[in-house]
Amino acid sequence: MRKNKLKLGLFIPPFHALNENPTLCLERDLQITQFADEIGMSEVWYGEHHSGGYEIIMSPELLIAAAAERTKRIKLGTGVITMPYHNPLMMANRLAQLDHMTRGRLLFGAGPGLLTADAEMLGLDARESREKLDQGIGVVKRLLSGEWVTEKTSWYDLRDAHCHLLPYNENLEIAVASAFSPSGGVLAAKYNASMLALAATTPDGYDALAGNWKIACDESAKYGRTMDPAQLRCATDMHIADTRDKAMDQARKGFDITHRYFANQTAHVANEGATATLEGMVERGEAVIGTPDDAVALIRRLEAKVADFGTLLLLDKNWASFENKKNSLEMIMRYVLPEINGDNASRQKSFDWQGVNRDKFEGTFVQAAQRAFDRYAETHPEAAK
Repeated sequence: MRKNKLKLGLFIPPFHALNENPTLCLERDLQITQFADEIGMSEVWYGEHHSGGYEIIMSPELLIAAAAERTKRIKLGTGVITMPYHNPLMMANRLAQLDHMTRGRLLFGAGPGLLTADAEMLGLDARESREKLDQGIGVVKRLLSGEWVTEKTSWYDLRDAHCHLLPYNENLEIAVASAFSPSGGVLAAKYNASMLALAATTPDGYDALAGNWKIACDESAKYGRTMDPAQLRCATDMHIADTRDKAMDQARKGFDITHRYFANQTAHVANEGATATLEGMVERGEAVIGTPDDAVALIRRLEAKVADFGTLLLLDKNWASFENKKNSLEMIMRYVLPEINGDNASRQKSFDWQGVNRDKFEGTFVQAAQRAFDRYAETHPEAAK
């Protein structure tokens, strides 16, 4: 039995094909966020990218501001801000304002940057990104807590820097991206942050998941703290339908379109050529394209690595049509999470108890009805004539 309820979230980089209207693509990202809010999903994260043509959210903060006006409950995260691209004071100020505009629903996710092409355009050495991420998170956290910071490095010079507006939520959650290297776990522990395991079901990422979580726990202990597994979010590709065949049919075209994007930026993927298939991803356990039972099985595999991890994040790659995607999300909320969380255990127990005692209850019902007839006859003797 889980110690905490598993939550469901969306991670939207996004991936939008080159032949689609970009304005409508961004609108669709907002609409799926509205739908996620309506069906009770926990959170939605928006990425930051500046090249490649597909991932066209350049400012997660702008999407969050728009989404906050369309939603009521769901949390909204920067997934993730590329910290080395931003002055820490400017970043902290935007976060503080945005936390007020969302009424405390903001999640601050930070990372070193995935696309080295972005760093190239800025004249930055991407090999230094992890060190800058460390520096940047530290300064942003200090500023958001109300500190005044004077500090100079190779990429910022702060003089009595401070946030004159502090966040709405004094415990604004910080999350650090983690994939294969140990750096994510180290930083999560250092800054008492959550972890975003963004490659949790890829072969390398799955193998590293337990190890990186252990690193986070061991490092956290050095600071006298304990990492809570609820702080860990595991990302995966998932699309479900009534049958596996139907799910495959719905996702295949979109997969091919997205695969072209990855092949364009990654030599390893490009070398796979036309051999890369949905079936291959499913066989490797990298994705679920199937039924609710298949989704449950994948979550159980992740739980075997880190029991009680907090949130399943679905990578929103637009493999399926908008309507089929919504149907998949609703099925996960309706059937998968209740199975994982044992939400219906008490209902099942009551159902079983009623079934075991049905003869007794039926007899009592019949006797009660007969008693009503008998009492009526006693008080209305004329009715018997």
